[in-house]
Amino acid sequence: MDKKDLSIFTGRKGEFGTVDYVLFSLAFVASAAIGFYHAYRDRNKRKAEDFHLGGRKMHPIPVSLSLSATFLSSLTLLGTPSEVYTNGTMFYWIVLAMVIAIAAAAHIFVPVFYRLNITSCFQYFEMRFGKVARFITSILFMIQTLVYMGFVLYAPSLALEAVTGVSLWGSMIGTAAICTLYTTLGGMKTVIWTDSLQFSIMVAGLLAVIIEGSKYANGFENAWNIANENGRIEFLEFSPDPKTRHSVWTVAIGGSFFWLYLYAVNQAQVQRVCSLPTLRKAKIAMWLNLVGLILIVTLTCMIGVVIYAVYQSCHPVTAGLINRSDQLLPLFVMDTLGKVPGLAGVFIACVFSGGLSTISSGLNAMSAVVQEDYLKPIANACKSKLFAKYGIVISKILVVVMGFIQFGFAVLISKFTGLIVQFSYSLYSITAGPIFGLFVAGMIFPWTNEIGAVAGFIVSLAFMCWLGLGKLIESPKGPSFPLPTYTYGCNNSLYTTTTLLPTSMATNMTTIMMNTDEPVLYDFYRISYQWYTGLGMIIAVFVAVLVSFLTGYTRADTIDSRLMCPIFDTMFPCLPESIRKPLRFGVVYGKEDKYAADHNKEGLDNNVFADDHNPNTKDGLDINAYADENNSSTNL
Repeated sequence: MDKKDLSIFTGRKGEFGTVDYVLFSLAFVASAAIGFYHAYRDRNKRKAEDFHLGGRKMHPIPVSLSLSATFLSSLTLLGTPSEVYTNGTMFYWIVLAMVIAIAAAAHIFVPVFYRLNITSCFQYFEMRFGKVARFITSILFMIQTLVYMGFVLYAPSLALEAVTGVSLWGSMIGTAAICTLYTTLGGMKTVIWTDSLQFSIMVAGLLAVIIEGSKYANGFENAWNIANENGRIEFLEFSPDPKTRHSVWTVAIGGSFFWLYLYAVNQAQVQRVCSLPTLRKAKIAMWLNLVGLILIVTLTCMIGVVIYAVYQSCHPVTAGLINRSDQLLPLFVMDTLGKVPGLAGVFIACVFSGGLSTISSGLNAMSAVVQEDYLKPIANACKSKLFAKYGIVISKILVVVMGFIQFGFAVLISKFTGLIVQFSYSLYSITAGPIFGLFVAGMIFPWTNEIGAVAGFIVSLAFMCWLGLGKLIESPKGPSFPLPTYTYGCNNSLYTTTTLLPTSMATNMTTIMMNTDEPVLYDFYRISYQWYTGLGMIIAVFVAVLVSFLTGYTRADTIDSRLMCPIFDTMFPCLPESIRKPLRFGVVYGKEDKYAADHNKEGLDNNVFADDHNPNTKDGLDINAYADENNSSTNL
């Protein structure tokens, strides 16, 4: 870059003007307005199902936008450009992981939840294994969600305060209050429609950054060339070593387990797909959502390339202008968009829209879980009709309570930034594996019994906590290190000039560090975070099935087939029946299940589970009938 390009290094915080504040505030006002609209429109509805599932009358397009916005939080918007800046473009293989996850979730897991007609996905565990499995998994989900939402609320606010001067506590309180308000007012309908609005704001903000930022890099093509010359453009790292931070296998395969957890068995996702009137529309929404995911990930990766091209000769963290790499994007925005009135406000609205969508979805999901998994069983045991009369009121009260609790978690995180913030960032992946593994053990392996399920969950959770805490406390070096950064272009007195080692010398020093005497466990702690969910899932399934066989496995022909997924029929429908039959592991699909009455304790309507299968099929399973989304029983 020539000298005129270095004028971007102002050495001061960008200024957030009146127009920026107005546009930023409008995003919050619009979200609240949607909540008031749906609260007024649905003022006569009293069923909790209307609050948590939108009356099962939602449209696939807003649901798909909501799915994209929910699982691409403000952490994604801030973290992905920083990841590309620091470690290169290998992270973009996450797109393949998303494709794998959406395909498996839409056609293997979603049909099971949709046909069960349940509000909380953890109801499945009681139907399959018993109350203990349901209780321990829902508890972990609550902890996982509260900590993650606290981080989503705190981390972006901290990053933006450091660069823009926007009040940390003001933005945290405002975000939490608005989220709680509109989620309480309108429930799932409001969450889905505000997510759709917030997704549009996210795209607009990212496009503004990429367009305006490319001007400072003399065009995106030039930015790409600069990043390529400095080793940031890399797509062909095929190292099979699981310790490699980002390789094709690590990101595309390892990452697919994490995204499969999000889109297959996560409570927020289950509520969304069950808000649609038919299973076919639920699958359409899942696939449409993939377009939004790819768009956001592509834009954030492109922004990372542009940021590196602009700051390539003066790394802002080393120079002392910002404290952490997750502040790179806000700094870049204030140095570029900040000169055009309103554009910085659009970007800040973009970042907070990512946070709003994630937090509102979490509040609604936790409200459903608390009501369905804890309060309703108590009310049913006491033969109380409280929920029949005041179900929606109780749901709204729970949202408010969860809003206060998640804000408390954010405050706690802010007090222990040296440890808890780092831990909470990886907590989601660590805790996702045991929960996902239990769903897999239940839906795919009919022999799993209650003892095996609980044992698999506990062993997997303990193992993953050991891995996560060990890595956090020991912090072993390598084998993947950030790419080199430079400060030779820092010509401002506010920057600290630092001389960096040449890449070859840094590599030699890394080799020396890796060869020093160290505990054997360090190699274990170096496993890439992308494998965490997959590893936890495999351990949970293995232990669950093993313990089940040791303690008296469940007979496949006694399993309620509604709780199982004919995975091989779904994946390989063209295989001969003689091959597919043994791959059903003895489960008889399409028969009338004698356990339906027991499962009806949860208030489920047995008519919903009318036989979807062709009784004339030789072995009781017609896979085309299994996929019939037009069955009248699903048009609720």
